[in-house]
Amino acid sequence: MHVVVHHRITDRVKFGAIDAQDLAGNAPKSARPCQYLPARDASAAHCVWEAESLDELRDYLDKATGGCCHNTYFEVASESAIGLPESAPSAT
Repeated sequence: MHVVVHHRITDRVKFGAIDAQDLAGNAPKSARPCQYLPARDASAAHCVWEAESLDELRDYLDKATGGCCHNTYFEVASESAIGLPESAPSAT
């Protein structure tokens, strides 16, 4: 499934110090970042992830971004979406 995460940034300095590559590299094995869309004024960011579990992704990101933003999550209705990133091939 694809999950959209909206980060409402409350501490721009702390959020800006988070290394996106580290955040992605330390994510649960069942989650993969697809897009990172930061606002020009650094007040918010949207991310699209591919994940097996919204709860697992939420637990990880809320801890990793704790104290610098408020995160909201939703599962994408892929059958209605436009421009959704292609899913990664599953490992067999």
